[in-house]
Amino acid sequence: MNLISYEIIIPVLTFLSVIFIGASVMISRTEKKKALERRLRDGLTAGDKKTVSNKKTSILNFAEKIGNLASHGNASAELWEQLVRAGYFNKSAPAIYTGIKLLLFVVGLVISAVLVVPLQRYITAKLTLIFLGGVILFFIPNMLVLARLRKRHNEICRYLPEAIDLLEICVSSGIGLEMAWNMVADEIKNVSLVLANAMSLANFEIHLGASRIEAMRNMAKRTGVDALSSLAAILVQTERFGTSVADTLRVFAQSMREERSFAAQESAEKMAVRLIVPLVLFIFPAILITSVGPAVLTLSRVLTAGN
Repeated sequence: MNLISYEIIIPVLTFLSVIFIGASVMISRTEKKKALERRLRDGLTAGDKKTVSNKKTSILNFAEKIGNLASHGNASAELWEQLVRAGYFNKSAPAIYTGIKLLLFVVGLVISAVLVVPLQRYITAKLTLIFLGGVILFFIPNMLVLARLRKRHNEICRYLPEAIDLLEICVSSGIGLEMAWNMVADEIKNVSLVLANAMSLANFEIHLGASRIEAMRNMAKRTGVDALSSLAAILVQTERFGTSVADTLRVFAQSMREERSFAAQESAEKMAVRLIVPLVLFIFPAILITSVGPAVLTLSRVLTAGN
């Protein structure tokens, strides 16, 4: 009787746990959405905004001072390039970045020391754990900047073919390339603000006296998108040989779409390999318990009754 009750209780409890977990996830998402909508509707008061702004400014100024002391006011070219590609164009961004890393390192050391010192361990183990806590927080800004950089890069690569299509349509209708570039930058804001800002900045360089090709190459350096360098090279060849700009843009946009399709197919093929680990660790044991569990319980009941 007990075995039969276990056979009924275990699936029921499993089903209820799944229902409760799903309901908690849905409720949490709904509450977050409601809180965000409430915040957007009500907004912050002027005093709250001023207080938050002052706090952020004071913290960033303090981090900038620490960063300048650590780097002697000279940031590496690689760090500058990485921050620019991530969307941080302020001249004090490298100093703030370095200062935040050092502050997080100190905070990690303090938190690790508070947690580790009471433990009954050797002094070398304690020092190692304290140092690891500082190192973990020290590299958090690196991960955040890389994530932002990758997000901006993927967004530009996603919407660049559509922007080139719009550019090709404008050029085919008789509009000049510079005017078409401005029009596309204005239209693409509704889809991708990152790409629109990059195009607007390139247009600003052209107005300051830089050539279109040079501005596009600088845009490629700021965004890290190699397709823009290829586009600049193609436009150079187009101007040199006098071929149609519209046809060139059409072919280039088509090649970018094909490249994006190939990348998507490659990612889909890799997904089957990546799913092996969660399949073996989570899905397969659940299926095994569900399918074999009742048989094992029945067999143990029969053996027990036989004895």
